[in-house]
Amino acid sequence: MSVVDESNEGLMTTTEVATARTATAGPVKTEAARHRSHLAVTQRRVIRSEWIKLRSVRSWIIMAGAAAVLMVAFGALAASVASGAVTTPARGGGGGGRGPFASVDPTAISLAGVTLAQLIIGILGVLIVSNEFANGLIRNTFAAVPRRLPVLWAKVVVLAVSLALLMVIASVVAFLVGQLILGDGKNTTLAADGVLRAVLGSGLYLAGIGVFGIAIGAMLRNTAGSIAVVVAALLIIPGLAGLVLPTSWSDNVLPYLPGNAGTAFTSVNGSDTLLSPGAGAAVFVGWLVVLLVGAAVLIRRRDA
Repeated sequence: MSVVDESNEGLMTTTEVATARTATAGPVKTEAARHRSHLAVTQRRVIRSEWIKLRSVRSWIIMAGAAAVLMVAFGALAASVASGAVTTPARGGGGGGRGPFASVDPTAISLAGVTLAQLIIGILGVLIVSNEFANGLIRNTFAAVPRRLPVLWAKVVVLAVSLALLMVIASVVAFLVGQLILGDGKNTTLAADGVLRAVLGSGLYLAGIGVFGIAIGAMLRNTAGSIAVVVAALLIIPGLAGLVLPTSWSDNVLPYLPGNAGTAFTSVNGSDTLLSPGAGAAVFVGWLVVLLVGAAVLIRRRDA
């Protein structure tokens, strides 16, 4: 009996020790798991990191602010010319005429600065990516985020949301200032057919151009080359294609270029050479998706 008792006593002691060790190890493992979870790389944390990176760069503030100011300024200037506040010389050196914008839609007059703003925004999108490749900081970024693609998506989300807020406000301000300068009888309102779509669409189009620049910059990884492609795609190719291509070809090709697709949903009055607003928006988004997919594939396959 004593032997059994001693054996049972030893067995119970071993069990108690094992239980105590398990109870002690449990909180330690739980704390380690919490620590690992706190350090895990998530899309939300990558977005937060890119936002901190973006707002700490002065070029972003300067270029985005310049685009917004130029939108309002050019809209005001165009409205002044159209209203006669700023006159242009008539033929023969006489007095001012009604101006080159006199027969243009008043909404288009107020949003005349979109053409210049899109170049600034496109270049900004390129710089967001290409600068990191140029100075080698992208290696540190990819070392922190080995899967790489969350970095691209974070840049897209941060820049697109920031630009959408800023440029929509700039578009509304440019419209209101322009209509105020045009005055009664020449102006229009946001309640008019297609005006609100054109104004808000202009701001969203510019945000999309920023994403366009990111995709081009991520694919080419060269600042000068990427900027050249953005400028050519938005300004040079549409005009050159209209001169070089036969009419039957240009009518079927030009409406599907990104800039012309954007014009389709950022203008009030449609045109036979443009798509419908809905189709134009779909084509523009399609361009962004295709370019981002190409950028994602190249980022995964190439060395940093």
